[in-house]
Amino acid sequence: MNAELTPLERAVTTEIERRRDELVELLCDLIGYDTRAPDPDYTPRDEALLQDYVARRMRDAGLAVRVWEPEPAELPPNRYAIPDGHHFRGRPQLVAVAAGTGGGRSLLFNGHVDVVSAEPRESWASDPFAPELRDGRVYGRGACDMKGGVASMLLATQVLRALQVPLRGDLLVTTVTDEESTGAGSLAVAASGLRADGGIIPEPTGLTAWLGTRGSLMPAITVEGRAGHAGFPPAHWSAGGPVNAIEKMQLLLDALQRLRREWQLRPDTQHEVLAAGSIVPTALRSGQWMVSYPAAATLECHVQYVPAQGDDEGYGTRVEAEIEACVRTAAQADPWLAEHMPRFHWPGDAPAGYVSRDEQISATALDAMAALGLPATVASRTTFFDGPTFTRAGIPTIAFGPGDIQHAHAVDEHVPVGELVVAAQVLAVAAMRFCGVASTS
Repeated sequence: MNAELTPLERAVTTEIERRRDELVELLCDLIGYDTRAPDPDYTPRDEALLQDYVARRMRDAGLAVRVWEPEPAELPPNRYAIPDGHHFRGRPQLVAVAAGTGGGRSLLFNGHVDVVSAEPRESWASDPFAPELRDGRVYGRGACDMKGGVASMLLATQVLRALQVPLRGDLLVTTVTDEESTGAGSLAVAASGLRADGGIIPEPTGLTAWLGTRGSLMPAITVEGRAGHAGFPPAHWSAGGPVNAIEKMQLLLDALQRLRREWQLRPDTQHEVLAAGSIVPTALRSGQWMVSYPAAATLECHVQYVPAQGDDEGYGTRVEAEIEACVRTAAQADPWLAEHMPRFHWPGDAPAGYVSRDEQISATALDAMAALGLPATVASRTTFFDGPTFTRAGIPTIAFGPGDIQHAHAVDEHVPVGELVVAAQVLAVAAMRFCGVASTS
């Protein structure tokens, strides 16, 4: 581990600090573009304008830039939650390349530019799309997740180029859409022929390292009941009486809770860093009228699974089978459910992924963090990010960036300016150490 900055690294980090105000201005510019995740009709917002802005900055820094709208057919086979009719029209992707001098490793910086809805807007202290600097923090939708990280990686790249740091390997900068909705943006970029030896995504990790994430499934389980008037003593269901779908769903909820407790202890659901797999009920829809027995109930869950629970391709097919078996076993014990088996809908699967500490990209990032005076912390509390998309494509990818994930998607979302600066410094030093620096003597 090199805990000391070289003179060139110190010059780069000093220049990033000097450009603190420029970094804030860059982030405010990004927040000003309305890039909310698309509605079901996929009407574009300001995605193309933002990508044009990024393209201009990268071209001015001497990078070769490609901006394009991938065709749906270009996406590889996958189990992501990408609905029929999905397209990228008006929501382009961007790849910029700073060619190295040769002989070094290539590094990918990736960031998503889409953000979630700002509702309820009336609860914000200021307009979520009119960024404000207050008390050393930049406020606005996307400040934390993750336009702050995008600003840090763009400025780090610009400073490396401005100081003519001779990186031996290529530095690739990508900005994508659709991360908040389907993950299709990075999937399209990863399938475009892009190649790198490692990647860093500056998600809001709180200046810690995320080396991976659990996979995510979001099943909907529907139970059939039988309608009837709630104000009369019911006949037995076998004699035509009503059946309360909510009460039948409770049997399945109990079974899923038992399975969740089992996952907390089972060896195959544990991970050295990531939290154990989990099943969290998130929505229950039922009822036709306030004095009627509900004729159906649908439970939605957020299921997360560790890499060891994934199938041979890293997806959650084995987890799906286990959950369905658990629910069906519980249903078999109830006479009504045994004759009216629950139905399942699995709308998508974001695969699990993890990059070991020993992988070069992980070791280099942790090394750079230590060199900037940060604890080399690997976080265990992570959420979905695009890292596994690139890791599965042959580019081991981790996350490191500014901001606290607790402020993502929240009212008065913000990021500390100091973290923006440190993140840019760490990213620049990591690029120098991962790509290598050619001798200038």
